[in-house]
Amino acid sequence: MFDRTPTPRVFATPLGVDFTAALVKGVAERLKGQPPHALARVEIYVNTARTQRRLRAIYAEKGAGFLPQIKLVTDLARRPDMSGLPPAISPLRLRLQLSQTVSALLDREPDLAPRSSLYGLSDSLADLMGEMQEEMVTPDTVAGLDVGNHSAHWQRSQKFLGIVAPYFAGSEDHMSVEARQAAVVARLVSLWSVAPPDHPIIVAGSTGSRGPTARFMEAVARLPQGAVVLPGFDFDQPRAVWDRLTDQMGDSLSGGEDHPQFRFASFAARVGMHPCDVQLWGSDAPANPARNRLISLALRPAPVTDQWLEEGPKLTDVAEAAQSLTLIEAASPQLEAAVIALRLRRAIDEGKRAALISPDRALTRQVTAALDRWRIEPDDSAGEPLSQTAPGRLLLHVAGGLAARMTAEDLLVLLKHPLTHSGRDDRGEHLRRTRDLELQKLRGKLPFPTRADLVDWAAKRETDPGAMAWATWVADAALSLHAPGPQPLADHLARHLAAAQLLAAGPGAEGAGALWQKDEGEKALAQMQALEREADAGGTMTAAEYRDFVGAVLREEEARDPLAPHPDIMIWGTLEARVMGADLVILAGLNEGSWPSAPGADPWLNRWMRAKAGLRLPDRVIGLSAHDFQQSVTGAEVWLCRAKRDAETETVPSRWLNRIVNLMKGASAESLAALEDMQARGRDWLALADRLDDHAARIAPAKRPAPAPPAEQRPNSLSVTQVEKLIRDPYWVYARKVLDLKPLDPLRQSPDAPLRGTILHDVLRRFIKATWDSLPDQPEALLLQIADEVLEDTAPWPAARRLWRARIEKIAPWFIATERERRALGTPWKLEEEGQAELGAPGFTLTGTADRIDKAPDGRILIYDYKTGSAPSKDQEKAFNKQLWLEAAMAAKGAFGEPMETALIAYVALGSGGDVRDHPVTPGEVAEITEGFGKLLDHYLNESNGFTSRRAMEKVLFEGDYDHLARFGEWDETMAAETVKVGR
Repeated sequence: MFDRTPTPRVFATPLGVDFTAALVKGVAERLKGQPPHALARVEIYVNTARTQRRLRAIYAEKGAGFLPQIKLVTDLARRPDMSGLPPAISPLRLRLQLSQTVSALLDREPDLAPRSSLYGLSDSLADLMGEMQEEMVTPDTVAGLDVGNHSAHWQRSQKFLGIVAPYFAGSEDHMSVEARQAAVVARLVSLWSVAPPDHPIIVAGSTGSRGPTARFMEAVARLPQGAVVLPGFDFDQPRAVWDRLTDQMGDSLSGGEDHPQFRFASFAARVGMHPCDVQLWGSDAPANPARNRLISLALRPAPVTDQWLEEGPKLTDVAEAAQSLTLIEAASPQLEAAVIALRLRRAIDEGKRAALISPDRALTRQVTAALDRWRIEPDDSAGEPLSQTAPGRLLLHVAGGLAARMTAEDLLVLLKHPLTHSGRDDRGEHLRRTRDLELQKLRGKLPFPTRADLVDWAAKRETDPGAMAWATWVADAALSLHAPGPQPLADHLARHLAAAQLLAAGPGAEGAGALWQKDEGEKALAQMQALEREADAGGTMTAAEYRDFVGAVLREEEARDPLAPHPDIMIWGTLEARVMGADLVILAGLNEGSWPSAPGADPWLNRWMRAKAGLRLPDRVIGLSAHDFQQSVTGAEVWLCRAKRDAETETVPSRWLNRIVNLMKGASAESLAALEDMQARGRDWLALADRLDDHAARIAPAKRPAPAPPAEQRPNSLSVTQVEKLIRDPYWVYARKVLDLKPLDPLRQSPDAPLRGTILHDVLRRFIKATWDSLPDQPEALLLQIADEVLEDTAPWPAARRLWRARIEKIAPWFIATERERRALGTPWKLEEEGQAELGAPGFTLTGTADRIDKAPDGRILIYDYKTGSAPSKDQEKAFNKQLWLEAAMAAKGAFGEPMETALIAYVALGSGGDVRDHPVTPGEVAEITEGFGKLLDHYLNESNGFTSRRAMEKVLFEGDYDHLARFGEWDETMAAETVKVGR
């Protein structure tokens, strides 16, 4: 296949060429004239499974015939002549072993990092070990570094790395995957030096960025029939620039590694040749040679960008280079995703094969969601993280129940999960019971439900014979999980899987329902079974650590979408972009921090230590990303996309996009005009995307409503607290009383002001009942004792419990002092007394609950109302807050027993140090209040008058329960209300 040459055989395809298609074509050209079976002797090694699949697909399209042996570089480990090497331990077992080592380190050095970072540190340590084994750097090398001038942190890290020395010894118990791959390549090189194979072997598509791969590529390039084919080689780069890159190899801190062609310069030097001597593979021409020259100049190494001044004006055919380039600068990531989806949709109509390339997974998910508008499912090479699939989410939710007490919200997340109760045919009954449990027992009532709560709820469902069995199943599967203490990994895992399978199966069902079905279920099962196999290496951990670890394990695996994706709409990572081809390429997320991504923090070695030890610097990752960009931007038709802002702040354009824009701005008038055309095309597409959600006709904003139902549909009863609603927000009364709409209680009950008020009322009620006849010698102690009991029963939040207890303790002396004054006026008579009376209009019932009613010696009553905040002002009482006055009017009608005259009403405000606002009451004032209430009712019982929304809110910022129904926001309080007759 190849002629003998005195130098290693290194080929490359130019930028802007479909690498896999060019590779197949070049193999065919070199086998021309040979028998068909000659192709079957060719071995081709590639570095990604997607490249392998694409090569096989190209050969399949050619029809029946012989195929080359297309293998992955990692398949070298399965060669028969490698059987003597010890097998590699699984990455999962290695991580578990390292987590125990890191845990011991954190116990000794607690200031090194918080324990919550245990598994993050273990992962980073595993990555560092793998890199050291690939680059043949031993712990002794790191230990020999002089870090005397560095901080103590790096000195501790240096010592700690000595603990992992056994993993470098090559023993059967400690050989990692990376160490074994390095050993495989070393043995293969040794074998080939004695007996080189005589059939063609090609390594294609790799840049040689990892040590074992580079050594394997070097060995293949030196074989009699071996060759290396590099992707995306810049044949337009001047020799002087190549020389500069080569000169920088001796000092990795010089910064040359961030250049897109640096890895090729490094590999050429490794095999003893100059980059300019790399040969062209095949006859495929670049898609746009002029653009290749433009991009090559734009991405010159930073120290020589002054060459732009000399070579920029000499660039020819810049208009042609930019003719199929479009620059999109969207105002937001949402608009960026929308315009990309719109272009991909157009590509289908044009019959083009289109690929979106971006390292920003959030953006690619937004594009996928935007494509769903047209029911287009892209072929996403990354798949979906297992942790985001249905089985992964259920496993993570259950693991969370092990670590933290189950809240009402957590319980409903489990019960409503699509895989829960999937092993039985009556899932509809399960969902009905879940809904009833939520509305009847959980919302606003039980922040932390218990088995007893569920049993009590089920016992009251007399018409639902299966409720008790269902509640018992829920309690067994979800409410018995909490076990936060340290346990062996195997015990955590057993409890976790048992609960997850019980939930998925349903009450009384065998198996695990649909939990382990479909591709994502099978992969989730494989991950959990792998964890079971390696659990003995996990040691002891808390439930929170187990939850974090399981989450990390599930995030590593990916599942493919079971739906058949569109064959011509792809989403690629940057690695696939090196060796794949498409008619339209969209490079998205071109902002600093995304492409290139910001280098992650290395807790073990700093930049100087890495360089001196011979390890990879962050610059190498940037250089590889730069090459991916350079290879992609030189395609036939290319979009360059970015968002000017993210969710928080303005973004900075990617350094490579900045270089292209800056070069084109200043190179020549032709290049500036070409750039403006790129931007104009982008603006046109953005305008189209911005109109995607436009309505065909503008919808006029709603007017301020004042619905007027018929008289017979108007309310015939109100509570004393709802009277203030009728005055301030009549629409609230309409929605609540006429439409019978009740706001849902919040699912996540929080320690808010209403709950604090309920608890405080309960404390005071119990205190008054306990001291009904007289106050004890130490009333403050009794008050605080009762407060502790109530808070323990009704406030399951430790922080809020302590805070509220402190407030009660602060107000207790004042409350006892004023309580003595209240006892001097009268004795307690009724607490939390409910009453009703016909008041204000014939047939109209006013209801209310008095917090406390005392009886004076003369037989009159004193009505008290507790306020956790401040008491209403005199003006507020006069215009809005008529609660106690109306209760006095009700008492005169016999609402709380026999008709009684009220001597005093008083607000006992417990906020801001305490305050009592009392008012002596006369029969004339009660009659006046009754008359005013009658006029209010006359107005709203008249069917010609409407219930105006937000008539006189206490504060404009206050949100009403029914503001969304009234479409508040389309109007405001300055607009006149429009009375509309309804219900006719």
